[in-house]
Amino acid sequence: MVASDDALAQVVAAFAAGTGPVAVDAERASGYRYGQRAYLVQLRRDGAGSALIDPVGCPDLTSLGEALNGSEWILHAATQDLPCLREIGMAPTGLFDTELAGRLAGFPRVGLGAMVESVLGYSLEKGHSAVDWSTRPLPDPWLRYAALDVELLIDLRNALEDELDRQGKLEWAREEFYAIASAPPAPPRKDPWRRTSGMHKVRRRRQMAVVRELWTVRDQVAQRRDISPGKVLGDAAIVEAALSLPPNAQALTALPGFGHRMGRRQLEQWQAAIDRAKALPEAELPQPGQPLAGPPPPRSWADKDPAAAARLSAARTAVSELAERLHMPQENLITPDTVRRICWEPPKNPTPGAVEDALTAYGARRWQVEQVAPLMLHALTSATA
Repeated sequence: MVASDDALAQVVAAFAAGTGPVAVDAERASGYRYGQRAYLVQLRRDGAGSALIDPVGCPDLTSLGEALNGSEWILHAATQDLPCLREIGMAPTGLFDTELAGRLAGFPRVGLGAMVESVLGYSLEKGHSAVDWSTRPLPDPWLRYAALDVELLIDLRNALEDELDRQGKLEWAREEFYAIASAPPAPPRKDPWRRTSGMHKVRRRRQMAVVRELWTVRDQVAQRRDISPGKVLGDAAIVEAALSLPPNAQALTALPGFGHRMGRRQLEQWQAAIDRAKALPEAELPQPGQPLAGPPPPRSWADKDPAAAARLSAARTAVSELAERLHMPQENLITPDTVRRICWEPPKNPTPGAVEDALTAYGARRWQVEQVAPLMLHALTSATA
């Protein structure tokens, strides 16, 4: 494993001199460490061989990213790895996503192991996908497993390109890959505490404030200790405390997740957070739910706007039938959110150009607009008529 500046410089030189696309993968320690940082980066390129790089020993891989500038990167499920790769100085100018290619080509199972087996006929070694990749030193079997993730990516990419070309979908795939590579980093999530598992049980604003306070303290502790927040305090325990509103630390110990294994200082820390939430004035309590950024849930459309419900039903049926004919998941043909938004608030004058503009405004790629716009136009006009 490459873990020094000198060894990294050799890898950079080798991969800069290599030819063709570069297979890239990253391993994180989700569930063990705080955040989504990379703890291992794997690469393979013709003429350069394979390399396993330790981002702990080599935290800045900008030189490697620059050496690969202009080359096509091959990743499997690229959107999962790109954020942690960007953090260490690596970002592709162009890519080929083998998972997305499999979806567009109509493969029923698109995990890397399943794709390699169905397309290339090889079975990849399994068993280490959920291990703690922050472990040092990494055991040899784990490194072997990690190297296999890029060993056959170039062959898989080439076979999938041929299959997409055969189906007439290669240009569609290229548009999708470009959209992924050129997308800006996702903005920070607003009110991330609202995603606490079991949050649907919490109805009152005071209880929501307890969830928010406990979540915030837990996140601070997890970040300071560099461990997964779930290992500090489980979501179920947070929700239980919010529902119970314990008056003191002794009452807190009776709740699930706050048992005898937890030290007194920890219990006092959580109780202090609960007490702060209980003491907040009404004006500072969180509002229930989040303001809707789009249309209401479709189940309420029939009552709120029957015409919109009719448009949505017609559009969903048409999109489903087209996706089946094209042998791809509906969400890859067009996102359900886009369909809902256009059906809820259609163009005032639903001409072909207006529908195409609306689809484009919601982020649909050119190939998606070409395929879906006629269906949406028919759904909007026939349902209204």
